[in-house]
Amino acid sequence: MKRLEQITAKALENLNQDRYLLAKAVGKRAEALSQGATPLVDMDIKKHKATDIALYEIAEGKLNIEKEY
Repeated sequence: MKRLEQITAKALENLNQDRYLLAKAVGKRAEALSQGATPLVDMDIKKHKATDIALYEIAEGKLNIEKEY
C-alpha cells in the first residue's frame, strides 16, 4: 500500500490541484461509505477509514468528480 501523501498527490493531480474540491469530494464519498455504500477499490471498510478509501477511489479515477458552480 502506498503512503497516504502519495495517494493525496495523485488525487490532487486528478482534480487539477483543487484542494477544496478534493476535500469536498472525499467528505461526500466518505459519508456514503459510512452509510453502507460499497467501496470501488479493494479495501475493507472495517479495516480502513472511510476517508482513506474515498481518497484511494479518487486517486485511482474510480469516481467522476465534477466542479459545482
